[in-house]
Amino acid sequence: MSEIALRQESAPATAPATEDRVQWLQDSVLRNRFLPQPAPDSVFVGDGDFKAVGAEFLGHFIRMGGLQPESRVLDIGCGIGRMAVPLTQYLDFEKGRYSGIDPVEGGIAWCRRFIAPAYPNFAFQRVDIAHDLYNPQGKISGKALRLPYADRHFDFVIMTSIVTHLPPDEVIVYLSEIGRLLRPGGRLFMTAFVVDSVAAANETGRRDPRLAFLRDGDGPCWFVPDLPRLAAVGFDDGFLDGALGRAGLTAVTKSLGSWRGQAADHYQDVFVAEQRGSNA
Repeated sequence: MSEIALRQESAPATAPATEDRVQWLQDSVLRNRFLPQPAPDSVFVGDGDFKAVGAEFLGHFIRMGGLQPESRVLDIGCGIGRMAVPLTQYLDFEKGRYSGIDPVEGGIAWCRRFIAPAYPNFAFQRVDIAHDLYNPQGKISGKALRLPYADRHFDFVIMTSIVTHLPPDEVIVYLSEIGRLLRPGGRLFMTAFVVDSVAAANETGRRDPRLAFLRDGDGPCWFVPDLPRLAAVGFDDGFLDGALGRAGLTAVTKSLGSWRGQAADHYQDVFVAEQRGSNA
């Protein structure tokens, strides 16, 4: 079996994203034995099956986020390509562009070896951002981050399982950068843990037992006792909404996830926010 991904030839990427087509895309990602997949022991973030989670989020990006095949996409915290691999089957080979960044060299190296050679519209870059868990020796503080891209360069920004590992001051910096990078009308797809009264009290009795959040003093953060401080971070309901607004982004979707014990087709809470600025 080839280690290089093969581009699917059926169903052109510019076809309308009908529900049938989205489901077909997700099924094809799961069936395609030529798509690259890292060894299980090299996947350093996230739970669940690599392909299945990627296919799930491909559907969310299209259905909830409105991602288009010709979009310019930035994947912040791209890791070892879990979102990039299924996007190779959706983004237009000629018009679509994908940029993935991550502080972990091993993930970037894998993506450059197994994805980029077959998909020249996919690029991966290590940014040496300090993080207590993933890159403790990093040279760039998350409080002083400036991403290496021009203003208004992207149509769609992905932040899956990133805010769930950041302190609030760094969240504000990241969102400010995203506000700078998104073109007017461009969108951010972000997952988070929103700790409202229902989630905090576990009123349903079905909250994920791994996420018994406790408030951190008087701030907006919630952490899980007995886990490293940034292993799982929740925020007061309203904190992320406000931070998005200050970054020039308007939340168009806020969908609460199943982690809190309610029915949902996604685990973490999902925000889709739009850049409301002008080209000026």
